[in-house]
Amino acid sequence: MRRLLPLSALRAFEAAARHGSFKQAANELGVTPTAVSHQIRLLEEFTGLSLFERQVRKVVLTDAGAELYPVLRDGFNTFETALQRLGTPQARRRVIISTTNAFMARWLAPRVAGFRKLHPEIDLELHASDQAVDLGPDDADLAIRYGRGPYPGMVAEPLFTDCFAPVASPQLGPIGQADLDRFPLIDFKWCHDHPLNPTWKNWFAAAGLPWKARHGQLLFSDEGHAIQAALAGQGIALLSLELVADDIAAGRLTRPFGPSLPGHTYHLVRSAGHMPGPHVDSALEWLRGQIHGPANPSGRPAETDDFAQP
Repeated sequence: MRRLLPLSALRAFEAAARHGSFKQAANELGVTPTAVSHQIRLLEEFTGLSLFERQVRKVVLTDAGAELYPVLRDGFNTFETALQRLGTPQARRRVIISTTNAFMARWLAPRVAGFRKLHPEIDLELHASDQAVDLGPDDADLAIRYGRGPYPGMVAEPLFTDCFAPVASPQLGPIGQADLDRFPLIDFKWCHDHPLNPTWKNWFAAAGLPWKARHGQLLFSDEGHAIQAALAGQGIALLSLELVADDIAAGRLTRPFGPSLPGHTYHLVRSAGHMPGPHVDSALEWLRGQIHGPANPSGRPAETDDFAQP
């Protein structure tokens, strides 16, 4: 059976050994120097050892005291650390994900409830911007960037390449290519000019139709606003079929005619110089699992795609 240890005496000894003074130990413990001296005497009787040499105005550890002190010091430090950890709520993990405004609103935001169900212990901070943000331990952990790369200093994996096609609200009624002059063409400004951007001019070339300056064209600075205009029946829009997949499936938009144009590629990007923690790895795996299906409450991809890939 384990002997009952004189804990008060051990605490007094540890404080006196650390300070090299019974008086300073007494101040720390809130007792008198006489009480500390008494506790040390009890511990020496308990162990049968002399633990201190009493000198004028100070005490010095004996060989036995010097061997006992670090054991008690480390033990009390361990007790304190464990009690602080048990008494302090654990800090929640957070993952910061950055992506474009339209992708955030139309693709990522509708899916985050699924992540919360799978990982309630992780908080998501979502940052929407059409300008690239810094990645690293003090910035965003992950980014979903749209373009052709490359991304120097980054680990980038392609997620998917979308395609663009004319879409319109059923409010406009049955329409075909011959109706292009009847309705405004809804378009938006691309952040970066590129000859392969899926623009209406490039679409007309792919359809074998002459391009000319058009009257009544609606040009937006934001892709999300162009989508809203199409949903409101304001005209025919050339939009990413990925971002309007749910609207087409629900009948809020239709694809009245072709052809479709390949878009750019969405890349999952993180800093090459920063190793992700387990919480970031969880977000990475979840994002990869979301690629091939529309949003659903389970946070898992559907079995089939509701949109055409280029």
